[in-house]
Amino acid sequence: MNRSDTPATSFIHDVVQILQLARQKTYSAINSEMVIAYWQMGRRIVQEEQNGEQKATYGEAILKTLSVALTAELGKGFSYANIRNFRQFYLTYPDEAICYTVCSKLSWSHNRLIMRVEVPEARVYYLKECSNQMWSVRTLERNINSHYYQRLLSSQTKSDVSILDQDSDKIPANDFIKDPYVFEFLNIAEPVSALEQDIEKALIGNLQQFLLELGKGFSFVGRQFRISTETSHFYIDLVFYNYLLKCFVLFDLKTGKLTHQDTGQMDMYIRMFDDLKKQDDDNPTIGIILCTEKDETVVKYSILNDSKQLFATKYMLYLPTEEELIAEIERERRLLSMQLKGNEKLK
Repeated sequence: MNRSDTPATSFIHDVVQILQLARQKTYSAINSEMVIAYWQMGRRIVQEEQNGEQKATYGEAILKTLSVALTAELGKGFSYANIRNFRQFYLTYPDEAICYTVCSKLSWSHNRLIMRVEVPEARVYYLKECSNQMWSVRTLERNINSHYYQRLLSSQTKSDVSILDQDSDKIPANDFIKDPYVFEFLNIAEPVSALEQDIEKALIGNLQQFLLELGKGFSFVGRQFRISTETSHFYIDLVFYNYLLKCFVLFDLKTGKLTHQDTGQMDMYIRMFDDLKKQDDDNPTIGIILCTEKDETVVKYSILNDSKQLFATKYMLYLPTEEELIAEIERERRLLSMQLKGNEKLK
């Protein structure tokens, strides 16, 4: 018998797991209580400030005095900057219910990052997703810096997009699609000289970061995925399955401007996948063309304009500034407006 399989080893392993689970629960409980305590401290500070005759001067004096007293009594962790953070924590979330039901599920490091987000809707999104998806502090910071929420919001303009037939179970496909995608983790310099196959290979080589950028529910299926008919073989760049949308998601990677050939090719791939690979309990396949630039004419007059299963989004190989992202989203909205006006004329 292998020593690792002895009853004594199994017994020790079980005890270790019990202790590790207990420590994890203890840490989680302590973290939750500390986050709540910081919020309560912030509330008490604000209440005290509001009783002062000269609020600005009085408030700063309170923070400095409190920092000195708490450091002397309890040790490190109560610097003037941290005391200001506690006050800001309460001012950001004055609703006690939010603190107790959402913020307390995250670490203080998570909360400190999120409360610095200026847009209230974005803060709510990061609180919810960070808790549900169990983002690490590093992942949360990257998503905030890459304007994850704003990029996701920019894809919400294709109205009534859902891949499910039953209204009670509708999940909008564009809740899972960002525009643009950001692949700064590939460390490919601008201007792009890499071939499509090189970027594709790099994405798979950084699969964990790629999956985080794609968002929730994605599972990798294959690269250069072959799909065959009786007469021909075709190869799709990247294939994923999204277990929340319950469908296959196909990606076609382009290093140049979107063309009508690209949209026609992806439309064919979607139809073939629905016919040859989709199971009865799967929802219709989604196809996403990743390109470095969109052509307004192609978007307006190609199959892309009408299809609820076909999307074209840009990708960037660097973290955009807020100004760059706003400009990009505005271009997308102008393009969408042109599409909608064109559709109205056809009715």
